[in-house]
Amino acid sequence: MRILVIEDDRDTLSFIRTGLEEAGHVVKGIECGDVGLQVARTEEFDAIVLDRYLPNIKDGLDIVRTLRAENNNTPILILSSLGDLDHRVDGLKVGSDDYLTKPFAFSELLARVEAIVRRYEPAKIQIELCVDELHLDLLKREVRRANKKILLSNREFQILEYLMRNSGKVVTRSMLREKVWNYHFDTHTGIIDTHMSRLRGKVDRGFDYPLIHTVRGSGYKICRDDQIWWTIKLDLIIQLSHLECRGLGALSGRSAKAIHCCLEWYMR
Repeated sequence: MRILVIEDDRDTLSFIRTGLEEAGHVVKGIECGDVGLQVARTEEFDAIVLDRYLPNIKDGLDIVRTLRAENNNTPILILSSLGDLDHRVDGLKVGSDDYLTKPFAFSELLARVEAIVRRYEPAKIQIELCVDELHLDLLKREVRRANKKILLSNREFQILEYLMRNSGKVVTRSMLREKVWNYHFDTHTGIIDTHMSRLRGKVDRGFDYPLIHTVRGSGYKICRDDQIWWTIKLDLIIQLSHLECRGLGALSGRSAKAIHCCLEWYMR
C-alpha cells in the first residue's frame, strides 16, 4: 500500500516510516500541515496517518475536514497525544476512520491502518490485483501465478504492485524511482534494472509465456504477449502506411510484397 504520514516530530515520523516500509509499504512522510494537505489533495494514497499538532495549520482535524469536503475518502488514522474521550470523539466526528493516542506500539498502528483500509468501501479500493494468471493480494502480501506461490522481497513486491496497477501501460524508470524508491531525482538506473531482472526471473521463469516486458528506450510493461504484439503490429502498420503513401514503385518487388503481407497480417 502507499501510505501518507503527516507528522511533525522527526523521530516519530522516522519510527513510523521504518516500520511501515519493513512491512512492505511505500511511505511518503511530510512534517508540515499545509504541505501535507496539498500532497493529500493531489496524490493518491491507500491510507493517511495524521498527527493533530502540525506546523502551519491550526489543527490536523482541519485537514480531515477539507479532504472530506472535497469527497476525498482516503482512510485516515488520527495520531495524537490528546487522548481524552472528547478529543477522540471530535476526531471521529469530523470524518477520520480511527484514532490512536500517543505513546503507541507500532504493531497496533499497523493493525489499525490495515483495518481501516479493509473497511474502506471495497468497490473503491483494490484488495487484489490481477494480470492474466498473475494475482497479487495487497493485504496478505502474497503473489501467485497459475496458483503457484511466488516469494518476493519487499522491494520486488512494491515494483510488481506498481506495474500491475498500471497494467498495459509503459512504466518508465523515472516513475519507478519516484513511486517505489521515493527518489525525485535521477539515480543509477542499474539498481532498478537489477531488481527488475530478479523480479522477472521469479514471475516469468518456468511459465509458458512472459508477463513482464522491456519496452526499449522507455521502461517496462506488464501484460500478456498478445497485447505486446498488437502494439508492435500497430506501430508497424503506421510505418508501412507511410511507405505505401510515398509509393511502392520505388521499392523492389520483394519489399513491396513483404509490406503487403504485413498489412494483411495486421488486418487479421
